[in-house]
Amino acid sequence: MTAHARFLSLGLTLPPAPKPVGVYKPALIVDRHLYVSGHGPLLPDNTLMRGRVGRDLDAEGGKRAARQVALTMLATLLATLSSLDRVKRVIKVLGMVNCTAEFEKHPFVINGASELFAEIWGHEHGIGVRSAVGMGSLPDDIPVEIEALFELT
Repeated sequence: MTAHARFLSLGLTLPPAPKPVGVYKPALIVDRHLYVSGHGPLLPDNTLMRGRVGRDLDAEGGKRAARQVALTMLATLLATLSSLDRVKRVIKVLGMVNCTAEFEKHPFVINGASELFAEIWGHEHGIGVRSAVGMGSLPDDIPVEIEALFELT
């Protein structure tokens, strides 16, 4: 089954592809690479999930937010590429968690995005290198922001 067919079989609801809120591009193709700017957890109704992990959300809530960020990124990928089959593999994911100083489960939270990518592109191509870090704040008080690099076919 192709990546796009796996995506369709999951019956996922994507938010609209987000528009830039500053001076940047949501995605940029350079040669055979697609760079995706930092995305937040945009919901299908065009609102953002908000809150700080460790204060407003527990680790599971943060993980759900990271999965929503991945869905938001998929909306951008589809708007840019038209098909997820154009993605050969995930190269790198940088996950930033808006959390309290005491929170330490950043990798667990970002697994919400990584697990979804693995569902779509498989374990071999859907999991790349990754960093998961805590932040003192993120724009609009979103719980998670993720940027990624993909290799194209």
